This record gives sequence, C-alpha cells and structure tokens, in this order.
Amino acid sequence: MTAEGLETEKKYDVDGEAAVPRLSEIQGVGRVGEPYGASLEAVYFDTDDLALASRRITLRRRTGGADAGWHLKLPSESADESAAPQRREIHAPLGQAGVVPEKLMAYLQVYVRGAELAPAARLKTNRTTQALYGNDGVHLADFADDRVEAEALGGAGRTQKWREWELELVHGGAELFSAAAETLAAAGARPAAHESKLGRALGEAWPERQEVTPPGAGSGEQQPGQQAATKQQPAAGVVTAYIDGQIRELLAMDPAVRLEEPDAVHRMRSATRRLRSALAVYRQLFGAAAVRRLRDELKWLGRILGSPRDAEVMRERLGSHAAELPAEQSAGGAVRDRLERELGNRFDAGYRKLQEVLVTDRYFRLLDDLEDFRDNPPVRPQASGPAGKVARKRVRKTLRRLRRSHKAARRTKEESAHDSALHQVRKDAKRLRHAAESAVPVYGKRAAKLAKAAHRQQKILGDHHDSVVARILLGKLERGPELPESEAAGYRLLREQEERIAARAESKYRKARRKARQILKRGVS
Repeated sequence: MTAEGLETEKKYDVDGEAAVPRLSEIQGVGRVGEPYGASLEAVYFDTDDLALASRRITLRRRTGGADAGWHLKLPSESADESAAPQRREIHAPLGQAGVVPEKLMAYLQVYVRGAELAPAARLKTNRTTQALYGNDGVHLADFADDRVEAEALGGAGRTQKWREWELELVHGGAELFSAAAETLAAAGARPAAHESKLGRALGEAWPERQEVTPPGAGSGEQQPGQQAATKQQPAAGVVTAYIDGQIRELLAMDPAVRLEEPDAVHRMRSATRRLRSALAVYRQLFGAAAVRRLRDELKWLGRILGSPRDAEVMRERLGSHAAELPAEQSAGGAVRDRLERELGNRFDAGYRKLQEVLVTDRYFRLLDDLEDFRDNPPVRPQASGPAGKVARKRVRKTLRRLRRSHKAARRTKEESAHDSALHQVRKDAKRLRHAAESAVPVYGKRAAKLAKAAHRQQKILGDHHDSVVARILLGKLERGPELPESEAAGYRLLREQEERIAARAESKYRKARRKARQILKRGVS
C-alpha cells in the first residue's frame, strides 16, 4: 500500500559543535516537544547516468524511524518555491531490498527509459527530532538535528560526514521559515549549500538540473515554458518553448496513464497532437528529416493512445443514450449490455496494448528524440527570422488550409464523402487551434481568440465525427446474425438518434463559422 503527501522543508548547514537553540523563542511557537532519537539508514537508487538526480527526483529505501520504507520524492508543481520549497512524496512498504515497488516504478519509467536502477549512495543518519507546537496546540513543524555519514556507491568510493538541521512543516504555514531564520542563524545555522543530502553525498558527480515540473495542458492560455515573447525574438525560440510545454505535459501524463488515472490518456494524446501540429506548421524552420521522423513517431503514439480513448468516448456516449431508451425498445437492457461489452472489450484491449508500448525502446527513443530536438533544434536559416513575422505567416497558411477544406466540404454532397470532408475540416481546425496557441506569447489575446474560435469548430465537428463512428458501429450491431427484432430495433433507434445529432452538429458548425468570420479573417494580424 502506498501513501502520498507534500514535503515542505528547509535545510541548514551547521557546525558539529553548535548548540540547538531555544526553539520556543521562534515567533508563533508556544511549546516544544521532548527530543526523540532515531537511527536511519537509506540506500538511494538511480541509473548509471543519474537520470533521476538530473531531474531532482529522489528514490530511496530507508530503514529505521517511524516512516521506514521506500520513499519517492518528485519536484513540486508549484510555480514559486522561494518561500517554502515543496516536493511530492510517495511512500511504499519496505518489501524486498533492491526491488522497487511497482507503483513507484510507474512514476519513474518515463525518466529511466529502460535503464537499470542501482544503488548510488548509502546514508546513515543519527536524527534527533523535536516537535514544534503553536499556542493553540497545533503541530506546526518538526525540527531535526541530523548527523550524517554518507558513502557514494557505484565505484565513486567517496565518504563524508556532516551535520545539518531540517525544519519541516506539518500543519504550519510558510511564514514559520522566516520566523525561525533569526533564531537558527544566531545558533550558527546557514542555508544549506546543497539541495539535498544525496546531492552532497555525490559531490562533483551531482548533475545539472533538468526541469520536470509539468505545466497544464496547452489551452491557448499562456503556460509555463510559454513566456511572453517579442515579435523580434527569433522564431525558433518561440516554437521550441511551445514544444517544451507539450513535452512536459506528455512526461507528466505518462505515469498517470500507467496508473490508469481519469483523463490521463486524453491529455497525453492531446499533447502528442499538439507536438505533431507544431512540427507540421513550423516544419520549414527545421531539418526535414528530423521533423519527418518525429511526426511519424508521434502519429504512431497518437494511434496507440487513440484506441482506448476512442472506445472510452464511444462507451460513455452510447451507454448514456442506451440508458434513456424505454424498456420495450431496449430489449430489457440487452442493447445497453451489448454496447458495454463491445466497447468495454475494445477499451481493455487498447489499454493493454498501450501499457505494452509504454515500456518499449521505440517509445523511450521517441522521448529522447523529442527532448534532443527541443534542446538542440536542427534549425534552418528561416528559424532566426522574427517570431512575429514567422508566426503570422504560418498561421495564415493554416487558415488558408482550413478555408479550402471548408469549401470542399460545402461542395461535397454524397453522404459518406461529405462526412469525410467535414472530418478533414475538423482536423484542420485543430491544427489552426494549435498554431494559434503557439503564437500566444507573441500575439497575446488575438492569438488566444483565434485558438478559441478554432477550438469551437473542432469541438462541434468532433461531435459530428463521433456520430459517424457511432452509426457505423450501431449499423453493424443491428445487422448481427440471429438478433432478436426487439434488440435490432433498439440499435436502429440509436442510429436514427445519431443521425439527428449529426445534422444538429453540422448546423451548429455553420453558425459557429459565421460568428467567427471576422476572427478567422483577421488571424493574428
């Protein structure tokens, strides 16, 4: 069984002979608990190239103390860590030494990417802890006096000894850190020179930091990694910032997909689509071979993600509609049960395939290639052009593509071809939405309005496309061999309902396009 929480603490370097100050003198502290001691021994795990440490992720197996077990610490999603640095902490039972619990590995696979985890350091800590209570009796924080003996493993052979103090919040607020600063400094404490005990133990081997904090899904609003940019800034910087935001989202959703958390597949698929769109829209700025390879691999990943996601959407849609059928038209619930089995099996099969793909070398290679593209983009001379001019040109081209597909759909009358043409409009609206999102740092609200208008059309036509897919499935079920007429009638009613939904969706699309005519005409200019 695992447990999760947020760790909020500050560390201080202190000399070996320093005396612990009167902690009751800290403003807001009403009482200090009796000191209690514990002997802790922790083995820290990482890959040979310290892939976890480079992202400031810590994995350890600790014995001794009240919280013995496996501890995984992940960087906080907080944008401001200056006052009270936080880390997400996940605990699992001790289990077998050297065997990382399965749930913790679900968070790590996206970073270790098939590499083996091995002991990187061993720390022995003699800890004396005192609890700090407020005047109202609330447990504010714990103060720990640690004497540490550390050994770097993996051939480094480095051993060290030091002393440090930790102040970790329990129910207190971040103001306790500033309140404690003067008291601790007067006793000889200094802000820790190292980020963590592991960082100090590894010394010069401690790698430079790679960011891991995930932004929210790109929605046309400015996101982390999408800071405001000037129109004269090189275009490559704006594009790679957008790509960076989507890579972070993809990495953040990977463990959520492995753990089957709600909406995770959808969000990971959306990040994959945004990456593909950005590479397509700005492909002329970068080396053709690298762009083509990434687009092909992202299309492959998107298809794998799409299988369970599409089944999930269709199961919710048709399950809801079937539940509304009168008893005499639902064959006593047989229609709903059959749809649940059919689509449930598709979802399960798709998710199993997805889980298999997420541990393949091909998937891990794609992650490596995406990060390498972001960090070392194969730029062409056009990439150094001003971001404003380049983004405007790319968005205009995407707008023209959408206009062409809209006209083609309007001219196409045959039902099947018309449905396909509207689906193409939907895909082009989606590409425009993503192109406009990428221009938000340069064009601000104008780009955000364009993204919103494109999203509106995409969403409406998404409902239309779902109705097309639903009708195909319902028609297949309706024609099933030896099917009772009462059940066939239920599928027929649902199919007719989907036809009405499709007609309404197309009408809503036409209205939405007329309403957004000026926004689409103006683009981001």
